[in-house]
Amino acid sequence: MKAFVAGATGETGRRIVEELIKRNIPVRALVRDIDKARSILPRDAELVQGDILQPAELAAAIGDSTVLLCSTGAKPSFDPTGPYKVDFEGVKNLVDVAKAKQIEHFVFVSSLCTSQLFHPLNLFWLILVWKKQAEEYLQKSGLTYTIVRPGGLKNEDNSDAIVMQGADTLFEGSIPRQKVAQVCVEALTESSSHNKIVEIVATPEISAKGFSELFTGVA
Repeated sequence: MKAFVAGATGETGRRIVEELIKRNIPVRALVRDIDKARSILPRDAELVQGDILQPAELAAAIGDSTVLLCSTGAKPSFDPTGPYKVDFEGVKNLVDVAKAKQIEHFVFVSSLCTSQLFHPLNLFWLILVWKKQAEEYLQKSGLTYTIVRPGGLKNEDNSDAIVMQGADTLFEGSIPRQKVAQVCVEALTESSSHNKIVEIVATPEISAKGFSELFTGVA
C-alpha cells in the first residue's frame, strides 16, 4: 500500500500523514508550498507539489500510490466561489484521476450535516452543499470509497470514545482531529469500511470500541 494525501498540510491532513507514517505506510503528500510543508510534515513523507484545481498535475503527483485520502477544505474568505472550487471541483478532479489511475480505496473527509440545506454553515457560500455534491460524485464513480463525516473539529486530542453511525443520524457533537485521522487510516485496512458513509463524534459517556466493530456497526 502507498497512500496519496490531498490537503496534507491542513490541520486534519497533517495528522493523517502522521498516522500513516506511524503505521509504516509510504506517503506521497500533495502540497502547494514545499518549503512550508517541510516545516509541518514528518520527514518520511514524500512531498509532491501540485494543486487539486489543476487536474493535469494530479496524475503525475499521485504517481504509484494505491490509495488516496482527501482532507481538503475551503478556508473562510470573501470569495463566493471558494467552497465550489475546493470542496466540489477539486474533489471531482481527484476522483476522476483516481479512477483513471485505478486507485484501490478513496477516503474522503466531509462533514456532519451535509444533507441539511438550512444549516448555518451553508451561510459560508453553501459549503455543505458542495461537500454533499462531492460525496455523491465519489459514490457514483465506481471507486471503492469511505466517506468520513466528522462533527466539530478539535485540535487537541482526548480520551473520549469514538461514536460511529450511518449517514444522516448524527447532527451534533465534536471530535479531535487526531481521531478523525485514525478513522481515515483504519478505513484503509478494514473491509467493513468499504462504500460507506460514516459519521463520527467523540464522547466520554460510552466505552471505546475497536475500529472493526465500529465500521461493522454501520449499515
